[in-house]
Amino acid sequence: MIIEIDFNSDEALYLQLRNQIILGIATSRIREGDELPSVRQLAGDIGINMHTVNKAYAVLKQEGFIKVDRRRGAVISIDADCVQTISELRKELKVILAKVSCKNISREEVHALIDEIYEDYGGIN
Repeated sequence: MIIEIDFNSDEALYLQLRNQIILGIATSRIREGDELPSVRQLAGDIGINMHTVNKAYAVLKQEGFIKVDRRRGAVISIDADCVQTISELRKELKVILAKVSCKNISREEVHALIDEIYEDYGGIN
């Protein structure tokens, strides 16, 4: 598993790690049932603190992307709770669309961008 962390970014390391794993799932580089490296192993591979990896795994578990098994460790297991996901998406999109509105970006430009990105992840029509 290839994880790219930008140590110069303003984004927290645990969020970068979380996002990289979600992107891996979306692009099918990581699949349902795949085991993630142990906290210790991933921290060593990337060169970050184990607590940072642990926090990323905790967030992924809370968000329904992984389950933690005592024998197998962190395993990709997508919780398909659409109602909760749509609620979270609505909350996040409100802020994003407010920013877009402030910058005078048109609805058509936003829709085109969403379609383009969604296609990258094999989104359904």
